[in-house]
Amino acid sequence: MILSHAIDIASVDGLEGLTIGRLAEAAGHSKSGVATLFGSKEQLQLATVGAAREVFIDRVVAPARASSPRGLARVCALISSWLEYSDERVFRGGCFFAATSVEYDARPGAVRDAVVAASSQWEDYLAISIEHAMAAGELPGLDDACQLTFEIVSFLEAANTRSLLHASFEPYDRAAVALRARLLSLGADADVVARISRVPAAA
Repeated sequence: MILSHAIDIASVDGLEGLTIGRLAEAAGHSKSGVATLFGSKEQLQLATVGAAREVFIDRVVAPARASSPRGLARVCALISSWLEYSDERVFRGGCFFAATSVEYDARPGAVRDAVVAASSQWEDYLAISIEHAMAAGELPGLDDACQLTFEIVSFLEAANTRSLLHASFEPYDRAAVALRARLLSLGADADVVARISRVPAAA
């Protein structure tokens, strides 16, 4: 419960804005009690990254794996799950890792390493899913899974940022249109690609 508050605070104000005192106030616990749990600000930050990673897996990766076979269908399901996760503001400040990656991109240390590791695991899983689609002949125009991974992540994170900045959900729909077009240009099956969408938060 305390870490859920920590994730929300960090998604808005960054991991550097996360302090034991502030978290204790938000969670309704004593500062000494929270300090006993985590020991230091860095340990609190690391625990928050770990908790955010588990939430991301539960909301993005697990549903896609459960609902789709390996290959193009899995790639499309991962994109849709990500759009829904950001659209629904699972983290109050949008995608936790999109925010913390910017915060720590030039700041070395254990927290940056944890953010990089979590982000890399997501991108590696997406790249492997794309490779399965390539091996099955579902993306005949693609010869570099990492390139497509970069493009997908770039569209998704841009949609997240623009949605927050402009208080609009339209960027998610535009990202879905762009990614459907990109996959079609690589020879993907139109019926499978048509599954890329988001479930509006208000629905």
